[in-house]
Amino acid sequence: MSARNSPHASGPFPPRQEHASKGANPLRRTSDRFQSWFHGFLMLVLVLGLPVAALGAGLTAHESSMRTVQTQSAERHQVDARVTSIAEEVGETVKRQARVRWTDDDGTARAGTTLVKPDTPEGTTVRVWVTNDGTVTSPPMTKNQAATTGWFAGGAAAIGVAAGVFAARAGVRHALDRRRYAQWDAEWNQVEPLWASRFRR
Repeated sequence: MSARNSPHASGPFPPRQEHASKGANPLRRTSDRFQSWFHGFLMLVLVLGLPVAALGAGLTAHESSMRTVQTQSAERHQVDARVTSIAEEVGETVKRQARVRWTDDDGTARAGTTLVKPDTPEGTTVRVWVTNDGTVTSPPMTKNQAATTGWFAGGAAAIGVAAGVFAARAGVRHALDRRRYAQWDAEWNQVEPLWASRFRR
């Protein structure tokens, strides 16, 4: 046969068969389409919701901590106090309870309890944090601690969103699988007698 008489020598090529879309796949069940849609929705939540939740929680925690920093800095200050007695404790400890005394700026004598090093002798002058009413307290929160709190809250929010997304994905997949198995069992109960009857002949 010559090239001229060949069916591919002249004329347009036959139209190319386009692949069927996923939605037109006859083997694709309703549960498959729902699972695909739900997974896409969860990915959207993960991509958009995770940074929003992390940023929102982090900024909120940081702003709250900064207000605490300002409040505590205004309410607390350091004074020089003299150690009057140290509590006797058994064993080596990092800190020991000690009674201290100091005098406020207005001349009022104050006393309280604070933690000192184990080798601190009585009569030693130590720096302690006190409130405006003369109560011994802990140091105020710092800006670095406020920033750390914000980062921790943001990270916790991000982990929570990610965990929720993956838990929802696993839960929906488990529920759909159980439904598919039940549907397969029901279909097999209908088809199995037909197959079994062929082998009885």
